[in-house]
Amino acid sequence: MQKNIVARPMRKIVLLFVLFAFVLGGCSEYQKLLKSSDNSLKYKKAVEYYSSEDYAKAATLFEELLPIYRGTSKAETISYYISYCSYGQGDYIGAGYFFRNFLKTFPDSPYSEECLYMSAYCYYLESPKPRLDQTPTQDAIDAFQLYINRYPNSTRIPKCNEYIDEMQDKLVYKSYLSARNYYDRERYPSAIIALQNSIKDYPGSSHREDLMFMLLESKHQLAFKSIPSKQRERYNNAKEEYYAFVDEYPESKHMKRAEKMLEDIEAYLSKFNINN
Repeated sequence: MQKNIVARPMRKIVLLFVLFAFVLGGCSEYQKLLKSSDNSLKYKKAVEYYSSEDYAKAATLFEELLPIYRGTSKAETISYYISYCSYGQGDYIGAGYFFRNFLKTFPDSPYSEECLYMSAYCYYLESPKPRLDQTPTQDAIDAFQLYINRYPNSTRIPKCNEYIDEMQDKLVYKSYLSARNYYDRERYPSAIIALQNSIKDYPGSSHREDLMFMLLESKHQLAFKSIPSKQRERYNNAKEEYYAFVDEYPESKHMKRAEKMLEDIEAYLSKFNINN
């Protein structure tokens, strides 16, 4: 029994030593490969590393080989592999760049359709949360639309449309959040501009009812807080906004508050003997 207790730690040490030797041997083999002038062997091993999903080692070898094979048919395949090595490592910005560079360098390649799709998909993967800058989101929409226009019969079209819808929803929500931010901070002149732009840019928005109500309330509050010389015009603007809102959403969840605002608007305008 005592011998077994002693033997167990020893077995672990031996296993760790074997594992360390194996890793060290593998690293040594890779370092020798990097220093080798046998480009055919480097290419073969790079493909093997790629196939085993060791994208970092594969990328290093492919990048060394690219200038050597530039101008040959093999350069196209190497560039294709380099793009996917970045993608496989989760570097979507880099991968997108390589896919787009591939398209510029090899526009007639049989890989062109796939690389155009992947460049769009990399933009999609880099699309941030709605509160952040949405440049990659718009880039993704544009890239997917370019793919659809160029390859209208592709089997990827339904997926492209699905991604475009998702990205459009994100832009709509970003627009809504930006407009609401001014409204929540009671910066009504800026809120009015942002709300109007959001309604105009995305007329089919699922947030349209809320946007229109916030626009009504912003105009009402702006009128209420204005200097006397500007109040009459601004109360009239708020009244017009009320009727636009009620006309579109007669059963709105905001109706009670909207009617309360109308009462206040009419009470002010009645001073000028305006027909209500």
